[in-house]
Amino acid sequence: MSEQWPAERSTSPLDPDTWELLRRYDPDFHRAARAHVDVVRRSSHLEPKVKAFVGLVVDAAVTHLHGPGIRQHVADALAAGATQEEVVEVLECATTVSVHTLNHGLPILLDVLSERGERAGPAPLDRRRQELKADFAARRGYWNSTWDELLEVAPDFFATYTELSSVPWDHGHLPPVVKELLYIAFDASVTHLYGVGLRLHIENALTLGATPEQVVEVMQIASLVGLRAAGEGARALAEGAASDEG
Repeated sequence: MSEQWPAERSTSPLDPDTWELLRRYDPDFHRAARAHVDVVRRSSHLEPKVKAFVGLVVDAAVTHLHGPGIRQHVADALAAGATQEEVVEVLECATTVSVHTLNHGLPILLDVLSERGERAGPAPLDRRRQELKADFAARRGYWNSTWDELLEVAPDFFATYTELSSVPWDHGHLPPVVKELLYIAFDASVTHLYGVGLRLHIENALTLGATPEQVVEVMQIASLVGLRAAGEGARALAEGAASDEG
C-alpha cells in the first residue's frame, strides 16, 4: 500500500507509489528527499494552485517534457481550484521556451558574420519592423534587446511568434505576474538554464508586484525536478525485478 501524502502535494515531483519505492530501496535517501520536498511544500509565498502551475510548466516545457508529471500537476492544480482555462494557459506559456533557440543562436550567428567581415552592423528598422516591434510591446507589455536580432533577421517568423506567444496574454485567464513567474520557472530549470530570459522575467515579475520570496519559491519548486532521476530509476528497477520474477 502506498504511503499517505499530504492533501496539498502540488510541489512533489513524485507520486505516492514512487515515494513508496524509494522508501523500499533506500530509507535514508527517502527520508532526506521527503524532508527536502517538505521545506518547499510548507512554504506559503505562492498559493497552492500557483505552486502546481510552476510544477506543470517545468514538466510541460520541451526541455524536460515529463508526461507523468504533467498529469500529476494538472490534477493537483484542478484539486487546488484552478480552472481548465487557467491550466490551458499555463501549457500555452510553456510552448514559448523553444524560441530561445533563436534568442541564443542568432546573436552568435551575427557575431560570426561580423568577425568574417560579412556584416557591418544592425540595419535601421524599416516601417514593417517598427510596427512589429510596437505590436509586440503592446501585447506582451515589454520590449527587450533579446528580440532585436530576431526582428532584424526573421521578421516573418517574429510576427507569427508574437501572435502565438500573445494568445495567453490576450485571453488573460492568469494574472500577468503569474505568467512571468511561469517563465522564470522554465528559464531557471536545470534542463534549460536560459540566464538572459531569466533575468528579464525576474525584472518583469518584480515590476508587476511579485516578491523576492515568491521568485525564490518558484526556483525551489523547479529545482525539485532532479528527484525524478531517483524516482524514474526506482520504477524501472521495480519493473525489472517483477519481470525477472515472472
